[in-house]
Order: sequence, then C-alpha cells, then structure tokens
Amino acid sequence: MAPPPTSDDPSGLNDAGLVARERQGDNAQPLTISEISALLKRTVEDRFGYVRLRGELSGVKRAASGHFYCALKDEGAVLDGVMWKGNAARLNFRAEDGLEVIATGKLTTYPGRSKYQIVIDSLELAGEGALLALLEKTRARLAAEGLFDERRKRRLPFLPQVIGVVTSPTGAVIRDILHRLADRFPSHVVVWPVLVQGQGAAEQVAAAVRGFSGLEPGGTIPRPDVVIVARGGGSIEDLWSFNEEVVVRAIAECSIPVISAVGHETDTTLADFAADRRAPTPTAAAEMAVPVRADLAFTLSDLGTRQRRAVYRPVELGRERLESRARLLPRPENLLQPQAQRLDDLAERLRRGLGERSSKGRERLAGVAARLSPSLLTRSAGEAQRRLERARLGPALVERPLKSGADRLAALTRVMSQLHPEKPLERGYAIIRDAAGKALTTRAEAAGEAALVLQFRDGTLDAVLAGSAPPAPKPRPAPLPKRSGPGPTQEDLFG
Repeated sequence: MAPPPTSDDPSGLNDAGLVARERQGDNAQPLTISEISALLKRTVEDRFGYVRLRGELSGVKRAASGHFYCALKDEGAVLDGVMWKGNAARLNFRAEDGLEVIATGKLTTYPGRSKYQIVIDSLELAGEGALLALLEKTRARLAAEGLFDERRKRRLPFLPQVIGVVTSPTGAVIRDILHRLADRFPSHVVVWPVLVQGQGAAEQVAAAVRGFSGLEPGGTIPRPDVVIVARGGGSIEDLWSFNEEVVVRAIAECSIPVISAVGHETDTTLADFAADRRAPTPTAAAEMAVPVRADLAFTLSDLGTRQRRAVYRPVELGRERLESRARLLPRPENLLQPQAQRLDDLAERLRRGLGERSSKGRERLAGVAARLSPSLLTRSAGEAQRRLERARLGPALVERPLKSGADRLAALTRVMSQLHPEKPLERGYAIIRDAAGKALTTRAEAAGEAALVLQFRDGTLDAVLAGSAPPAPKPRPAPLPKRSGPGPTQEDLFG
C-alpha cells in the first residue's frame, strides 16, 4: 500500500510511487493506446473530412489486392496516401513517381504505425504541363522497347475486302469514314463500337484491337484486312485514351495492319507512333485504306445489274408460267362447295336422328317407369327372401364334391403305377441298356455294343457279347431307386 501524502505535498501530485494509485479529486482516468488512437482518428477525420492536396507522387505501388499506395510530397513535407481498389481501378492515367497531381479525399490516422495519411478518392494531374510530362515519359519508355521502330511497320493491303473500324458508333467519324469508303471503293466494314473518351475508353479500344486481331479467317465474323482506329479532334485530355500504354501495346501487337486516325492533323498521340500508318484525319484514313477505282466500280455495277437481270429473268418467266397454269385450275371454293353442302345435309340428318332417338328413348323410359311401383318391388323382395330362407346349407353339399375328387385321384394313381416302365421287371422281364445307361429296344442296337447292362428287378448285371473281348470297365450310371410298392403314392388331400 502506498504511503499517505506528506504535510509538504498534501495532494500527492509529486509523489513518485512505484504503484499507480488514485488521488483524491482526480477524475482523469488513464486511457489505453487504442482509445487515444481512436480519439485522434475521429478528431482528424471530423476536422479534415474533405481536402484537396497538390504534390508530387513518390513511392507509387499497387498491392496484390488492387489497392494503390503512394506518398505526396513537396519541398517541405511528405504525406502518405492510399487509394482503395474501387477508386484505383478508375484512374485515367498510369500513376508514376515524379508526377505532379491533385489528390482529393480525407485525412485519417493509421493507429498501427502512429501516423496520419490521406485516403484518396480521386487523383488528377496538376495541369496540362504535368500531362505533357507524363506523355513524354511514356513515349520515351515505349520507344526504348522498340514499339515505334519503323522497321516493324507493315504495308497496307492494296484492295482490302473487309475493313475493321474501332470508333464510337454515334459520332460523326464513322459516318465520314463510311461516306468516303462508299465514294472511293465500297467495302465491307465491321465496326467495333467503343468509348473514345473518358473512364474505360482505353481498355475498350485495346480490347477492340485485340478482338479484331484474334478473329479466325473464315469465321462467323469476317476477319478485317486492315483496321482503322479513329476519333475526332479534341484537347489533349480528350485524346488521352489513345496515349495509354494498353492501347499502344495492343496496336503494336496487332497481327493486322493498323491505320491511326486520331484527332486533326496537328494532334499527335502515341497510337500514331505504334500504328503502321498515321492518317491526319479519319476521312484521310478511309482514303488510305482503299484506292480509287471509278472504272472498276462502273464495271462491277454493270456486271451486278446483268447478274440481277439474269437471276430475276427465270423467276419472272416462272411466275408467268405459274399464273397461266393457275388460271386453268378450278377455284378452291368450287371444289369445296359440294362437300360443304353434303356436310350441311349430314349435320341436319344427324340432328333429326338424335332428336328422334331421344324421343323414342323417352317413350320407352316412360313405359318402364309406369310398370314400376313400390308394391311390385316390395313383393319381389319378399319372394326372394322366402326362397333364401328355404335354402338349407348342409355338410353333404361340400363333402360330396370332395369325395368325388378323391375317387378320381385314386384311380389316376393306380393307372400311373401300372404304366411305370419298371413294373414289368417284377414279372420276370429285364431292361437292356448300353454302357451309358440308354435303353436298347432293337437287336441291331444291342449287336453294335461291346458291353451291355441287364437290369432286373433286384439289380443290374454286366454282359459281354460272345466272341468280343471284355471292354475296359466304364463308370456305371447310378441305379434307379428301387420302389417298394406298386407305384408312387400321394397323401390324401382331404384326410
């Protein structure tokens, strides 16, 4: 127990005991580390629930979970930041160290490391200068990989049969391309609709280019001979999707020649460097894709007209022959009118027959009903009751059929015993069998056997024909069981 306060320090505030103890009038309870950390977290989040910070990215990394971690710094301070997976997936640019950005979010604390940080909701580049710096940095890195090398670029096909277009289906670009293709050389155009601006546009453009490249020749969707990646003009932010690394790599890896037609003539994107040909405008891309073949178009049109005439002429002749023969055929209603009249006649006869049959049945029912009366039914029931009472059931009615059946059964038993094949043995006869036990009925059968078996009433005897050597003994068949009585018997079923 701690010593009481001294006279020099009545409150005990300066008492440095070994064991903490409560002091008189002290209402400040000691807090745990978790409690003070929670108080600090609530205070910081309430005071700085929404902030916009400008700084330079440092230590950028993405965790396997998809979360984004970084640090924002300027010349005097550093602040850690974290962007959760959902918001990190919506970034419109690739965050790298050294970029100047504006982060929007809220300040909070991380009790596990006793530090504060910003939870970033959105991340934007700090001005067009930062955007251009990021563009130049990405261009230099991809150029070092050889993605912009002129030696890897391919020549465009002279006369593509199918042209794939990656663009927005609702903009003016696709209409300009289709109009120009129709003027110069009508071609089969396959449009892969994508977003060309905003969140997710880069991923859709890259997926469309890879989708065209992955089509198999002769499949359901025709494989293009050339692909046009097109978009109208705009600011550097509007065209930024075509500067994304995912789009540049997709164009560089495409197995089909690619024409980049992004923006106006003065606009340049990284997609232009990766493509096999760069067009100043989408309309110019259509002109690059197909040659001018006015004479060939005229010839094809003339051949198409002649082809249509050749196809339609037999159809017209067949239609004329069919119409002429159809006029010789009787009208369907004329064929059906006699049958329809006969059907009406039969229906009328059926109606009358059913009426007459029901009338006759009603009359018979009325006649039978007139003969039925309660007294007649009562009298019939009484007579049946009296006949039932006069009938007497006795044992003889059951015993007589049983005795008759027993007599028939005994007679059949006696006949069966007399017809048994071994019955004659008792009168001195014998059965001659071969070595296998088969009964022999003729002399010829017996003469062909080397040994015989003679069956008597009291057993069997082996015999050998005169003049033949005795054969080797063969296994005898099991003797038939000797019967003690005249034949099989059966117990009395009624005994």
